Amino acid sequence: MSLGTIGRKIMGLPEPTRDKAANGSAAGVPQQGQALRPVNPWESAGAELRQQTAAASPRTGPASRPASTTSQATPWTPQDERSGAVFARRFGRGLIWFVFILAAVTGVRSWFFPPKAPAPAAPKVTTEAAYPNEEAQAVAARFARAYLAWDEEAPEDREQLLASALPAGADTTMGWDGHGHQDVLAVQPGAVTKTKNDQARVRVEVLIRPEAAEAEPAKGKKKTAPAEEPARWVGLDVPVVETSGRVVVTGQPGLVGIPTSGPKAPELPTTRTDAELSTATESAVDKFFAAYAKGDTDAVTAPGAKVPALPDGVEYGGLAAWSADAGSGTDRTGTARVYWTLGGAKVEQVYRVTITRVSTSDASRWQVDDVRGGSA
Repeated sequence: MSLGTIGRKIMGLPEPTRDKAANGSAAGVPQQGQALRPVNPWESAGAELRQQTAAASPRTGPASRPASTTSQATPWTPQDERSGAVFARRFGRGLIWFVFILAAVTGVRSWFFPPKAPAPAAPKVTTEAAYPNEEAQAVAARFARAYLAWDEEAPEDREQLLASALPAGADTTMGWDGHGHQDVLAVQPGAVTKTKNDQARVRVEVLIRPEAAEAEPAKGKKKTAPAEEPARWVGLDVPVVETSGRVVVTGQPGLVGIPTSGPKAPELPTTRTDAELSTATESAVDKFFAAYAKGDTDAVTAPGAKVPALPDGVEYGGLAAWSADAGSGTDRTGTARVYWTLGGAKVEQVYRVTITRVSTSDASRWQVDDVRGGSA
């Protein structure tokens, strides 16, 4: 390849062509020694078109006018494709194929609607099994009744009762020297305080009545029966443990004191009174409590009301006060203070009474529908 050819390729100039007569050969046929180029179908078609056009046009002179270099040349200039364009085309095709493959693998929907992150699992909280408070209270109460009751004339009774609340083989004579006499009148189990190793402490309040110590009689006088001391409440802390699905007392309890008075009560809101309704319904409430003591409340209660009668031995002493709460509607509530005669004494009780208006074709009246003890 000559320097001229290299320069024309760099500048994009067409190759020089020779006509058929001068070269003594057909157009488009390479001469000997000329480098072979790849055949371009568009160049071949252009050459054939030029030949057909030259044969069809009339000649104006005896000799044909030599064709210009431009008319015999191809209508375009073939140029070699640069390496940068090839790389860009191949890179673009590769990028498109990469996008299609990625869409097939991950799914197009996940590009626009990414999956939500799974919610974090809730931490596992191991909760400790609740302590059997009710069983602990029952065992402690049974133990306290047996522990604080004794009779020197029948010591085996106490031992048998204690054995049911103690572990097998425990000392059933614990805490008593075998003398004296004491009765337990009531037992009230209280708070259960868990300590450690399935152990707990149960507070039990016990109403006891001890017998006074017998005094030696003077000479010449008969021995008299000991006098009973007044009943009193004492506290007892009982240690228990849960084992093998049961609760048992683990050892000696301890006597503790009981508060002599409770805390100061909070200021409670006062209830407004409906004076007119209180006056209109006082007789109905009075009749109800009179029938309440006699055991026959059906005639003085509203239809469908069920109010159990008081036990025998309670006599009605009168209605001390009655006040209906302010409000509206056919169901109203009020407070009644009632005197009862019981055990040879007159005692005052407080009740919350619900009354309802009962209407018939002839008239309407107020009747008691429910009654609850206390002022709350």
